[in-house]
Amino acid sequence: MLKIGDFSKLSRISIRMLRYYDERGLLMPNTIDDFTGYRYYTEDQLQIASRIVALKDMGFALSVIAEILKSYDNPQSLAKFLAVKQAEVQAEVEETSRRLRLLETAIKRLRKDDTAMNYNVNLKTLPQRYVASVRKVLPAYDQESLLWNIMMTETAPLKMQFAENSYSMAIFHDEGHKERDLDVEIQGSVKGNYENTENVVFKTVPAIEIASATYNGSYDQITAVNQAVANWMRDNGYQINGAMFCIYHVSPAQAQNPDEFVTEVCYPVKKK
Repeated sequence: MLKIGDFSKLSRISIRMLRYYDERGLLMPNTIDDFTGYRYYTEDQLQIASRIVALKDMGFALSVIAEILKSYDNPQSLAKFLAVKQAEVQAEVEETSRRLRLLETAIKRLRKDDTAMNYNVNLKTLPQRYVASVRKVLPAYDQESLLWNIMMTETAPLKMQFAENSYSMAIFHDEGHKERDLDVEIQGSVKGNYENTENVVFKTVPAIEIASATYNGSYDQITAVNQAVANWMRDNGYQINGAMFCIYHVSPAQAQNPDEFVTEVCYPVKKK
């Protein structure tokens, strides 16, 4: 039997935390002396203490650790808990990476002069095009690749050829900004004529006048680009006349580094 102090040294868990684990029913002393109130642990409980420390270091909450300990010796059950936590940590890593990119971009802009932060807005006409189109409701903006996968999979038997300037784009049909259940359409200009597939529609889209701004880098800049386009429309007497879309000149399919992305933000416009 080990006194609480000795058990604390061997397990590398403070006496305060051992008492807290006892209150939570996570790791209770094997024996408590009725006269002195001294707490005693067994050597076998060091293994349980080690498991608690390991799970806590992985980020599990104490309430979850209590559940895991009940089935710790069952590899399949333990693997399920670990897999769920792994997915959670991966999501946290991606969110942290996104925030770091935002901070890095903000710092870079602060180090440059004001002109480097401006986005050039141009008025131009997108010509009439014959396109392959897929339109569906997506759970989130980062799920757009699902549409491209559908297009490439279903058109593979057709040996579809994209036009030299394919204007690969995503059109966002929702009236306002939404966090989920997004009405998104992708389009790519193609050569030749093809029959529709289950999800891919081939159609001719008319020419359209747009105000657009092209920028290099990650999609985190989109709000600043939108502001530049809005200011241009205000200063030049134009208003929005249709669904906003993005043309991907260099997309994640072509470059893994977000700094290499080239995106053109486009708003159909008309004179006020």
